[in-house]
Amino acid sequence: MGAMMMLEAAFTMFLTMLLTIPGMMLIIGALAVPVLPLPARNAYMLVLIAISGWSVWHISPDETMTATLAGIDLILVRGEAITKPFALVFHIAAALNVIYAMHENAKITATAGLTYAGAAIAALFAGDFLTLFIYWELTTFASVFLVLAGDSSRAMRAAMRYLLMQVASGVILLAGAVLLWRAGAGFTITALDATTPAGFCILLAFGIKAGFPLLGGWLQDAYPEASPTGSVMLSAFTTKLAIYMLVICFAGFKPLIYIGLAMAVIPLFAALIENNLRRVLAIALVNQLGIMVVGIGIGSELAVNGVTAHAFASVLYKGLLFMSIGAVFMRTGTDQADALGGLSRQMPWTAAFCLIGALSIASMPLFSGFTTKALTIGAVAKQGELLVWLGLLFASVGVVLHTAVKLPYATFFAPNDKIKAEEAPLNMRVAMALAAGGCILIGLYPSALYALLPYEVSYKVWDSGHVLGELQLLAFAALIFALMVRRGIYPLHGARVVLYSDWLTRRVIPRIIIGLGEPLMKIWNALKDGSVALTLRALRTSEEASRATGLASGIASTGAAAGIFLAVFALILLIRVLM
Repeated sequence: MGAMMMLEAAFTMFLTMLLTIPGMMLIIGALAVPVLPLPARNAYMLVLIAISGWSVWHISPDETMTATLAGIDLILVRGEAITKPFALVFHIAAALNVIYAMHENAKITATAGLTYAGAAIAALFAGDFLTLFIYWELTTFASVFLVLAGDSSRAMRAAMRYLLMQVASGVILLAGAVLLWRAGAGFTITALDATTPAGFCILLAFGIKAGFPLLGGWLQDAYPEASPTGSVMLSAFTTKLAIYMLVICFAGFKPLIYIGLAMAVIPLFAALIENNLRRVLAIALVNQLGIMVVGIGIGSELAVNGVTAHAFASVLYKGLLFMSIGAVFMRTGTDQADALGGLSRQMPWTAAFCLIGALSIASMPLFSGFTTKALTIGAVAKQGELLVWLGLLFASVGVVLHTAVKLPYATFFAPNDKIKAEEAPLNMRVAMALAAGGCILIGLYPSALYALLPYEVSYKVWDSGHVLGELQLLAFAALIFALMVRRGIYPLHGARVVLYSDWLTRRVIPRIIIGLGEPLMKIWNALKDGSVALTLRALRTSEEASRATGLASGIASTGAAAGIFLAVFALILLIRVLM
């Protein structure tokens, strides 16, 4: 009886611990989602998210929860000053995802989406790399179902490539953690030196999920192939989790400034000519991540505040843009720019919400992007990085052209009398309205968001010079767009193939390996066949000599065979040492 009571107490304590870990309530609660009817399922998920958000809000920055497994101390919960704003916006995104998807009875998508959100939230509070690895991989396996929900052969192939890259990120993260442990530093998540083997591995793992140059092809490959609701869910968590971990471990690492600048600038050219509008949004997401990575590389208090605020706002306005194009895709069956246009009268609410998202990403004063991106760009200016500052201004103009102008124009205002569509379902409009309200609220009253940031904000975002400068930048971009339309240069999109960095890994590198491998295999087979023939000839000669001369020659034959064996054995040892 006593043993049973002890077992019950241990089980209760274990269950309590699981439910008090941020995000775990969503992960465990997702198990019940497939068995619930649709109305009850949506209400159940929203209640879970609300309770989880309330509990996370009350976690203090110095609160920790530890456990010991196989002699290894794990930090299951550790709050940082930067954690709360990320955790809050992750809960907001999870709730918006549920509302946006209320019209569809997709049990797998709902289950995967809730698990995905829970794993991302739990990862924010992980205090050691082993715990982080578990949630890192759980986000991967949950989110791949969102890509598969695209339900096409392209979605299947994109999901497999997505899974490969995400699992690779996890394996590299684990390798870095083990190297860190072998170096005597333990598994605790802390600031790292990226020039060490362990630090480089962990930076590479984060870089894959953050969409670093040549590592982020999975993003524009997979996001457009997911279902409309899946794309919205994917836009919120994975990349922002990577940004959060980069801040924790590598703030102030100067090479990140130039990596981020490349992310912000290079995708602009592809986005201008891309015809798939959800792919345009995926490319624009890389651009916004690049601005955040620049801020991480700067590493000052103002820059970290800017990265945090920009990540918060980006979840809302990028989610809003994915929602609006997802609604168009659901109603028209296409997300191709050259097939759309003229939908502003048929889908006026969706068009209005899309414009709010576009103005937010364009950093229009009174919208969220203006009050958040200003902190990062201001930090770059204060650091004296003139060329980087100019590069970010160029990137800002590009964002206006390919997202703030091209996206709503091509979808809702370009001439097209043939297309017909109904307005988005009510639940989609409610989700878009809430996200749009968040964009406007942050733009009008940024102090509420600034109060959540890890450091005190002293930057004057409403400085007249900053406001006028931003308006001039927007006017310049609008003028360029008007001239392009007037001279018939726009639209730049159309029936063409746009190559991205994953083309190297999917096409070029395999062909190079095959091209080099074939002649090398021919040389290897020739050497192998020659060695076998030579050995057989030596043994045949030895056997013939043994028959001709008797025992002595037999002993000689045995000695010759032993010599050959020893020579082969020595060759094997030599190869082993050299390798």
